[in-house]
Amino acid sequence: MVPPHQIQAELAMVPNSNETEHGGGGGGLEEKQEEQSMAGFKNFLWHGGSVWDAWFSCASNQVAQVLLTLPYSFSQMGMVSGVVLQIFYGLVGSWTAYLISALYIEYRSRKEKENVNFKNHVIQWFEVLDGLLGPYWKAVGLAFNCTFLLFGSVIQLIACASNIYYINDRLDKRTWTYIFGACCATTVFIPSFHNYRIWSFLGLGMTTYTAWYMTIAAVVHGQVDGVTHSGPTKLVLYFTGATNILYTFGGHAVTVEIMHAMWKPQKFKYIYLIATLYVFTLTIPSATAVYWAFGDQLLNHSNAFSLLPKNAWRDAAVILMLIHQVVKIKRSW
Repeated sequence: MVPPHQIQAELAMVPNSNETEHGGGGGGLEEKQEEQSMAGFKNFLWHGGSVWDAWFSCASNQVAQVLLTLPYSFSQMGMVSGVVLQIFYGLVGSWTAYLISALYIEYRSRKEKENVNFKNHVIQWFEVLDGLLGPYWKAVGLAFNCTFLLFGSVIQLIACASNIYYINDRLDKRTWTYIFGACCATTVFIPSFHNYRIWSFLGLGMTTYTAWYMTIAAVVHGQVDGVTHSGPTKLVLYFTGATNILYTFGGHAVTVEIMHAMWKPQKFKYIYLIATLYVFTLTIPSATAVYWAFGDQLLNHSNAFSLLPKNAWRDAAVILMLIHQVVKIKRSW
């Protein structure tokens, strides 16, 4: 966690070191200015710790591939239940994030009183549980996180393969899964959420484009002939759809890491809620429009891309979702 005054202090030290090396000559002055400019540009792209950085991280991390499967969930449980449960799970998730933020602040304040230095360490959720509740809850939290990350990463990699298959079917989906697994592995070079400033901004832009593309494309396409909206028809389908919506707003494991990347974590309290309200503007219109247009056909098409017309707009949405998915997997890891 790098406070603004520390960044400024580091930048101020650059000219001094250059003067020593170059003797304060004219050429040295130009190099000093160039290095200072490059350092400022790097900080702008790389060193994120503001309230806005946290908001972008929360909003872009909440929704990705699941955006494409929410219409499928609507077909399983009906439009009314789909909208109501999105709002319910989103608000419950925001309340959970608020509680986690309070626990994080308490844990960190205790550790800082013990003179613990977190400069080269990112606090994890299971550490908070250990510090406040004891080792048993640490084990439970660690087991939960590992299980969630394992299955979540597998689901996301398979989703990447499914998406790219709509553009290029010359390779089978298993091969595409291996390829994207290798691509995602390279993101380990990004140290922490502190360094996700530009990626969080771009990621939210990508999901925003995809959501509104789905909404507009479905409305322009109109309802298919003989469209029906019969959901829910089976209890198992209803709860399957509800589980998918819960997964949309259930990524609280990274809340602590996002807070830890902030310069002032105490300002996090309502960021998750505001991010969730923005996510509603993406998930509800897109899922509603696609379900309105295709109805029960979605029961056999879990990915909305499979029903939307194939054109340059759809291919752009596929590519943007793939890029965002790769970055999101790293954040999950």
